[in-house]
Amino acid sequence: MNTSIPSPDWSFFDLGPFRIHAYALCILAGIILATVITSRRLTKRGAEPGVVLDIILWAVPLGIVGARIYHVLTHPGDYFYDGADLLRTLYIWEGGNAIFGSLIGGAAGAYIGCRLAGIRFWTFADAVAPALLVAQATGRLGNWFNHELFGLPTTLPWGLEIEPSNLAFPVGLPAGTLFHPTFLYEIIWNLLGVAVILYLERKFRLRFGQTLGAYLIWYGLGRSFFESIRIDPSEIYFGIRTNIWAAFAAILVGLIIIFVQRHRHPGIEPSPYVPGREWIGPDAGVEFDDSDSESEEDITADQSDDAEDHTESPEAPATSTSASRL
Repeated sequence: MNTSIPSPDWSFFDLGPFRIHAYALCILAGIILATVITSRRLTKRGAEPGVVLDIILWAVPLGIVGARIYHVLTHPGDYFYDGADLLRTLYIWEGGNAIFGSLIGGAAGAYIGCRLAGIRFWTFADAVAPALLVAQATGRLGNWFNHELFGLPTTLPWGLEIEPSNLAFPVGLPAGTLFHPTFLYEIIWNLLGVAVILYLERKFRLRFGQTLGAYLIWYGLGRSFFESIRIDPSEIYFGIRTNIWAAFAAILVGLIIIFVQRHRHPGIEPSPYVPGREWIGPDAGVEFDDSDSESEEDITADQSDDAEDHTESPEAPATSTSASRL
């Protein structure tokens, strides 16, 4: 019985004059799922329902831009050569959106959005952390439709079928060779990570960016392995693929965030909003585990720290607005 995984025989379909790519649909589905999950988690912390839209209005576009820039810069041979069509650097529907680049660009966009909405950046970061894994798992299906980013040859029954005409098919291997379905490995790892991170968040009362730190560690650990068995071209530094270095960096950043924030903010979050930007509504309030406690002095100290980081101009509104909401 053949149990290998076939590659899809289509990657797009035409809808009238428009060509719809499966890769783009997977990315879009991931964004929608992440938005819904993050909104629910933010609202549970006392934020205004729908405020997440004010933030993703910045985070998503800059995340996409960052993803593409990172991919192009780490694969210069694919885009910069004699006679190359430089417009191809913009063809995101052909694949090539690096997750590490999207994290950098998305973080910059989220910071801008949080500043404008009056939401604490670290509160948003914690709310979005498990949602990122869901979005990434969904987006990995796009690589399957594009027949890309597969791993080393394998004889395992769940090996991935790749056509010999594929430009990434290793020279010299016979037709019918199966490859590790790294897209599937990462989907499983990411979904497992959602459960692990939610458990750690509750067990150790992760807050002030610590949930994001746990995400970076989990994703970095998995990605460092999956990247090591991929055979698609990549820039190599000191014998190691670029994305493995990026995965190591993610782990390090995650550890630093947890260490610093756990010592800087030992108590609970007094509010998802920065001082002076609180939302006054029927559902306002924080719903964290009340078994944790924080003294009035700790809350005052945290508010003072945020006040220094979020100085408002005299014209700044007193409450969160939704002027930019879609």
